[in-house]
Formats: sequence, C-alpha cells, structure tokens
Amino acid sequence: MKNSKRAIIWIAISFVFLGALTIVAWLNIHSPAASRFDGNRAYQDVVAQVDFGPRVPGTPSHQAEVDLLVSQLTSLGWFTEVQTINNESIQIQNVVAKKGEGSPWIVLGAHYDSRQFADQDLNLGNRLKSVPGANDGASGVAVLLELARILPKDPSYQIWLVFFDWEDQGKINNQQWILGSRSFVDSLTQNPDAAVIIDMIGDKNLDIYLERNSDPGFSTEIWNVARNLGYQKYFINQEKYSMLDDHTPFLEKGIKAVDIIDFDYPYWHTTGDSPDKVSAQSLAIVGNTLLTWLQSK
Repeated sequence: MKNSKRAIIWIAISFVFLGALTIVAWLNIHSPAASRFDGNRAYQDVVAQVDFGPRVPGTPSHQAEVDLLVSQLTSLGWFTEVQTINNESIQIQNVVAKKGEGSPWIVLGAHYDSRQFADQDLNLGNRLKSVPGANDGASGVAVLLELARILPKDPSYQIWLVFFDWEDQGKINNQQWILGSRSFVDSLTQNPDAAVIIDMIGDKNLDIYLERNSDPGFSTEIWNVARNLGYQKYFINQEKYSMLDDHTPFLEKGIKAVDIIDFDYPYWHTTGDSPDKVSAQSLAIVGNTLLTWLQSK
C-alpha cells in the first residue's frame, strides 16, 4: 500500500515537473526577452565577415560573404535568393530575404561589399590596399542578420531584408556608386511602402544625424522611436550630411526612404576600419530602434 502511495506521489511530482518545464519553455519563446536584439551576437557577425577578408566584388571573400548570407538566412526560415544582374562588365549579386505578405511592405537594406582601395588612408602606402569594412559594410549586415533571427516567423506585414552589392566601388575604374541598390530598384515591378537603409552604424562613438535627403516625416518617425528608447544622444535630431547612398534610388522612384548613417567616422575608407572600432552597444542601439519601430507595424 505504501509503495502504491509513493508511486502515485512520484507520478504527481513528475506531472508537476513536466508542466513547469512546459511553462518555462513557453515563457522563453513568448517573453519579450526572446525578441531582444543581441548586440554581442551581432558583433560576432561583424568579426566573421571581416575574417573573410575584404569583400571586394569578384574576390573569394566576396563570394564567401554571399554564401554566408544565403546559408544563414535560409536556415532562419527566410525565403532567400541571389539577384544576379550583369551590368556591362560587372556582375552584381544582391541577396534578398523575404517574409510575410500584404501591406505594409518594408525593405531594410545594407551593403555588404567593402571598398577595393583605402583611398582616404593618411598613410599613402596603404591607399592601394583594400578596406576591411568592419563598420562600412559589415556593421549594417550584422544588424540585419540579428533582426533576421528575432523577427516573428509569421509577421503581419511584408518585410524584405536586402543586402546590396557594389555600393562602395565608386570612382574606381570609372565605376559609379550604389550600383547594387540601383539595379534592385530598377527591377521592382511594384513599389514597397518604405525603405530603411543602415550604413556605418557600428562606430564606438555613435552620432547618427538626420540625413538631409531622407524623407523628413519618415526620419522623424524613426528618430522619435529612438528618443522614446532613451537613445536621443545617439540619434541626434539635427540635419548634418547629404548622402548619396542606397536610399537614393528608392527616393528617385518616389518610395519613402531614410538613410541611418553615422558619417563622422575617422576610419572611413581606410585600412583602420577594423572590428576593434565597432561597438556591440552601437549595433544594439540601432537594432533595438528598428525592432521597436517594426513592432509598431
């Protein structure tokens, strides 16, 4: 009789224990912490990209980056494709990842190529070397990859993550800037509702000013989100630069677009643009701002 009672007690305890595990698992999946942007994980994505070497179009490092993006995004459940476009003597490879359907349709974009020549390097001997591209390229990609991990599996809106090629090769062999985003926008048969471009957003001394060419109302919307998160020190509500960047083709086609960029970066187009100049905190500031803005859709 005692053995039967003990068996019943142990069965009851087992059910309680299993129930507790189920509740904990549910909370881990559905709690806000599960959708928090992890700046340290994003920083590791910066390091991984730079470890390939400079992602100059036509190099093995560039192809390794494309393969990494396709592999990671596909494994995370995004419908992913490489948009290959032959533009005269060059081949453009934009990586496009999609989720959801309907409206609003939002594009988040960043370029993944790094510049072939460090033409702004103060050391003249370095100017024929390629730029590592930790902040100028890898930081924006890292933020998008982390968002790809934590955004809902079935969003209530349509979102595309677009990794642009050939953004940073202007004035080299008579090439133009932003060829990847131009080719992408030219290929659109319908217009998205909005496009957000992030570029050079990993600087340890983060100062993101309003970009003069961006849609003013759209910029205000995102800067307000940053302010509400306590990031007004980093998202500065003041215009400073007019940029030719991957948001430009969207604006030219009448698509609402904003460029989130910290152009006060002393290592721009130099061999010093390495991971030690990038901050996990800065990546998280931008990532949390975009995540919170997306959650309002």
